[in-house]
Amino acid sequence: MEKRFIMMAIEEAKKALAMGEVPVGAVIVKNGEIIAKAYNKKEKLCCVTQHAEIIAIEKASKKIGNWRLNDCDIYITLEPCPMCASAIKQARISNIYCGLSNSDKNNINIVKSILDKDKINNSCNYYCGYFQFEIKNMMKTFFKNARNRNN
Repeated sequence: MEKRFIMMAIEEAKKALAMGEVPVGAVIVKNGEIIAKAYNKKEKLCCVTQHAEIIAIEKASKKIGNWRLNDCDIYITLEPCPMCASAIKQARISNIYCGLSNSDKNNINIVKSILDKDKINNSCNYYCGYFQFEIKNMMKTFFKNARNRNN
């Protein structure tokens, strides 16, 4: 795990926060080189699938000309949801490094079961707990701003 990549994911998450999106950023790395980075655009694009991870996977696939992202790592500010975990596994990404774990235990269990080895795909290694304080503060800011918008 390289700290600079999770820090870049945090910078991406800050872009999402500035736009009123859930502050999640993602960076995909292959052989020490960034091949894609993205942030949530679900609200902006009015599309439920526009999570940072999905956007980054699409960009990385286009860049290398293959949907198989073998030997790639993804750095994410927040633990992936089940949809994103499935996309990460299907893309054959080797390692997930995430900053903050989801507080929903059901989500954690579902994501871990998705990432486990199955009959078709290898498992995806999962590591969590990087720069939690910074990321937690961004999440608090997002929810505070959301409450203020709704009042």
